Amino acid sequence: MNAMADDVRRLLVRELEAFAREIELFPDEASLWRTLPGIANPAGNLALHVCGNLKHFVGAVLGKTGYVRDRDGEFSRSGVPRRDVLRDIRETIEVVTTVLPTLGTATLAGAYPQKVVGVEVPCGRWLMHLCAHLAFHLGQAGYLRRAITGDTRTSGAVPVPVLAQP
Repeated sequence: MNAMADDVRRLLVRELEAFAREIELFPDEASLWRTLPGIANPAGNLALHVCGNLKHFVGAVLGKTGYVRDRDGEFSRSGVPRRDVLRDIRETIEVVTTVLPTLGTATLAGAYPQKVVGVEVPCGRWLMHLCAHLAFHLGQAGYLRRAITGDTRTSGAVPVPVLAQP
């Protein structure tokens, strides 16, 4: 496997697993769909969004999985059972771990196969952006959970030792 694709896979899986732990830390399903003044998206929608984003950009575009994204639904759906959100995260991990190992050096060095907001972006750089995007929303979900619940426990997000594993 290409080293860059492997690094991106490792980071995306690490963050998705942390997102699942974050979702599990919400004390009940209602709190997963709560927000606070000035905060537009509950953690449940953030999870649906990052899954839809990766299933589209990694799965459908690079892996030709046939996934059809409903971006509006990622933000408008509410009250999705926690088990379904967690299943979506597991499915996304499967997409990432299946598609990224198939990418060769030429693919990663070339342009991403689809313009993004009208801009041609190098594929490898776009994949790094997807890692940052996921981490950004994971952080939002973590802070929102702490603010809503008062529970300061950590989900163990961004563990460095995972990076050293083969």
